[in-house]
Amino acid sequence: MRQSFLPFHVPEIGEEDIAAVAAALRSGWLTAGPRVKEFEQRFAHYTGAAHAVAVNSGTAALHLALEAAGIGRGDDVLVPTLTFAATAEVVVQLGARPVLVDCAPDTLNIEPDALQRALTPRCKAVIPVHFAGHPCDMDALMEIAARRKLLVIEDAAHALPARWRGRMVGTIGDATCFSFYATKTITTGEGGMITTANAQWAERMRIMSLHGISKDAWKRYTAQGSWRYEIIAPGYKYNMTDPAAALGISQLTRCDEFLQARLRCRRRYDEGFAGEPAIERPVERGDITHAWHLYVIRIDPRRLRIDRDRMIELLKQRNIGAAVHFIPLHLHPYYRDTYGYKPSDFPNATAAFERIISLPIYPRLTDADIEDVVTAVTDLIRDNRR
Repeated sequence: MRQSFLPFHVPEIGEEDIAAVAAALRSGWLTAGPRVKEFEQRFAHYTGAAHAVAVNSGTAALHLALEAAGIGRGDDVLVPTLTFAATAEVVVQLGARPVLVDCAPDTLNIEPDALQRALTPRCKAVIPVHFAGHPCDMDALMEIAARRKLLVIEDAAHALPARWRGRMVGTIGDATCFSFYATKTITTGEGGMITTANAQWAERMRIMSLHGISKDAWKRYTAQGSWRYEIIAPGYKYNMTDPAAALGISQLTRCDEFLQARLRCRRRYDEGFAGEPAIERPVERGDITHAWHLYVIRIDPRRLRIDRDRMIELLKQRNIGAAVHFIPLHLHPYYRDTYGYKPSDFPNATAAFERIISLPIYPRLTDADIEDVVTAVTDLIRDNRR
């Protein structure tokens, strides 16, 4: 058995990242400043987006994108039930109603047919979540959106750098929201980015990210700025800081390298679990680039004497960290009680939730680490097979 605990995630922070942050601190810019602007420009260039707006979290990115899109009271927004809290809570915070949608049984992404069935006369937008880094079926979603005049605000927290049929995620929908949380492909500690081709939206998001203060508010403490400012809307405090942006700039230069490391982990896991009928490995549909933010297996309870929860407990006893992504929204008290959702309303997500386990996948994992994970999982299956 492994002697030391293997965390579910360890961020990949190198000496170059530390040097970049130190240089930002020494510059005197501790809040939003020139490095934030540089990060926005570099990120837009990397993704191919026309505009990029840096903020202090992926949640803030979603909130600002929906606000710029005009989502508000009386609107319905289609949201996958298999997602993190942020995707739906920002809809509620804007006074709109989240309409939950079931997932596809293979990728666990939002299912286009289920989305069709969930449409209401008040639907104004859809938020597809690229689960685990596998792009959603954007052709089908964009076709539905065009026909029903829906805005498409992508939740790409898992999806850097993913591609759908050659197109980089971040250039497909009306706006795309990324997260740079500690576990993501690149990190700024906490942080996020919105990409869009809509110049008016980008300008609105920049203004709303800093108290609704008019253009270039960050310059007011420079030689080129002025103490006089104008508040043109009641905004938020969502701006990114320069030290965080410095880390993001440094990390972005290694984004492709990080993806290759995650692909190595994925291949090792696939080889290790091949031929084990009690494990369903994650799928990868054709003509996409998967970001492999997560490696999610599904255990088959019909073949085992233990359930998913017990499996995770036993893995922890063997010094292996694991997680679950996610507890579907319809199973949480707020969404259940407020909107009357039942487990049977979302059969695919409900069934998947009872079986899914997210295993460690990050660049710092060694082949020996992955072998320890595979050995622990397969040993537990062997010891608990029906």
